[in-house]
Amino acid sequence: MGRECFFLGKKTRTGQSIARRGKAKYLGGVGRKITGITKRKFKPNTQKVRAVVNGKVCRITVSAKAIRQGLVVKPLKRKYKPAEKTATAE
Repeated sequence: MGRECFFLGKKTRTGQSIARRGKAKYLGGVGRKITGITKRKFKPNTQKVRAVVNGKVCRITVSAKAIRQGLVVKPLKRKYKPAEKTATAE
């Protein structure tokens, strides 16, 4: 499940990178020509986040868009205090 959003299902998609040369016609040239097409990947902006899912706190991979939409419910901060030491050895 690497690089897939838990909520939106966004994952890596494929596409093409197009290399062009020349001057556009509206700028006085003869037009732009395609000189090469290579495959490339479009990767989603995923983050690892601690969230509450089904009442449990777990670490999930979520896209930044899902975080902005408010789909992620963060767990409450713990109110942890270390145990006080008692003076037993005197």
